[in-house]
Amino acid sequence: MQPIELLWIDDEIDLLQAHVLFLSQKGYNVEVAHSGQDALELVNSKNFDVVLLDENMPGMSGLEVLDALKEQKPSLPIIMITKSEEENIMEEAIGAKIADYLIKPVNPNQILLSLKKNLESSKLIREKTILSYQQSFQKLSGLLMQAQSLEDWIALYQKILFWELELDTIDSPELQEIFHYQKTEANLTFSRFIEKNYASQFNTDDGVVFSHQAFKKLVLPELEDSKPTLLLMIDNLRYDQFKIIQPILSKHYTLEKESPYYSILPTATQYARNAFFSGLLPLEMQKKYPQWWKNDTDEGGKNMHEEDFLGAQISRLGITMPYTYTKIKKPSEASKFLEVLKSESSPAFRTVVYNFVDMISHSKTEMEVIKELASTDKAYRSLTKSWFQNTALLDIIKTAQQKGYQLIVTTDHGTINVEQPAKIIGDRETSSNIRYKTGRRLKTDDKHVFMVSNPESIGLPTINMSSSFAFARDNFYMIYPTRYNYFVNYFRNTYQHGGISLEEMCIPFAVFSPK
Repeated sequence: MQPIELLWIDDEIDLLQAHVLFLSQKGYNVEVAHSGQDALELVNSKNFDVVLLDENMPGMSGLEVLDALKEQKPSLPIIMITKSEEENIMEEAIGAKIADYLIKPVNPNQILLSLKKNLESSKLIREKTILSYQQSFQKLSGLLMQAQSLEDWIALYQKILFWELELDTIDSPELQEIFHYQKTEANLTFSRFIEKNYASQFNTDDGVVFSHQAFKKLVLPELEDSKPTLLLMIDNLRYDQFKIIQPILSKHYTLEKESPYYSILPTATQYARNAFFSGLLPLEMQKKYPQWWKNDTDEGGKNMHEEDFLGAQISRLGITMPYTYTKIKKPSEASKFLEVLKSESSPAFRTVVYNFVDMISHSKTEMEVIKELASTDKAYRSLTKSWFQNTALLDIIKTAQQKGYQLIVTTDHGTINVEQPAKIIGDRETSSNIRYKTGRRLKTDDKHVFMVSNPESIGLPTINMSSSFAFARDNFYMIYPTRYNYFVNYFRNTYQHGGISLEEMCIPFAVFSPK
């Protein structure tokens, strides 16, 4: 291994030879400079890995040297050492993006710690992360074997997400492969659990919450004090994507409560989102509001009456607080809502459906550039973060914070990157979604498809007497025999929803208070 090249700039460097010797013994190749001018000449002629810089020197001051070094080598880490504890000097140094700030007198181990933090942190983090995951692997496997309830599965999925995001920070293809195997095994086991238990679990009154119960059980308690509230439903937002944008939210809001819940089946917008806003299962919506509900085979938009469903539920629950409903599909609509929010005089309960993440997932199927930008879950998370940091939605959230709104962030369902095809047969009236299908004469021999011959048993309407539902499990997707190979290749490695997986069914619900 090559020694680390270190430049130490101090007009009294001759008095620090013991420190220089100590660092040399620790594997650092230390060069010294007695002045800023000497240092700039050295940096021009040689590449250094890090600089130690005294703040108080004759001639060029430490801050002047810092500015000059940053101009020459913007990415060069600089650790400033100073006798002064004046706040303005610290602020100037931090503003110039120094790597660290040490107050004299400094001992050799203090300097060594700062150097390791700045030069070896990624290596040390990698080693610690690998060791910690290896120790946790067996624990996760044990929890996977012991999961007996939907509460167990949410707790397990949160642990899986923690490690997925931790492993994103290190470069270890071998460990990523092991984790992928473990997560796949978790989805297989979860899918079997849902297939066996869904009919008895999805409409219970215990601690588990599904889409049609979420508003009453999770939203309603937050409205009891009539606090101005912004309910933000980001369509198709996976739990891992929520975790990626959460640090950005934390600059403006404090997380008060995190209560993940389950999307109903199918994990598709017309079912799960309508269930959220209506407080009813699809079968109940069809019976109670036939003028608003549309089946898969019906003409017209399936989510045209979300505001009507919301209004009916608000009335049924006895909520008297003024409310608004807004659906945002394009930037101009976001800008319009932002202006309304800025100019409002009487805050209320505002519900916003934001449809951008769903567009990303669907675009991956149709656009090669999106396929490349979101080629993996890690890349998909990165794309989501980049979008969120630069979208008008963040401006809406900042304005809501300034107006004193509490913030509720949730979604209707998640999505999964499909990898394996399952062959299915149906007539031409069968729905087109490849993660779930409904229609007559649905047939498959694939064990990765969950067939429901009596849809009413899971709260779903039947289009006709012989209608059934089929749900793809884990990362499978359903393809008809006609032009089978073409559609297998067309849909492979695309983000889809409607079926059974942890990513689609376990979804975020979080309450934030304004900072």
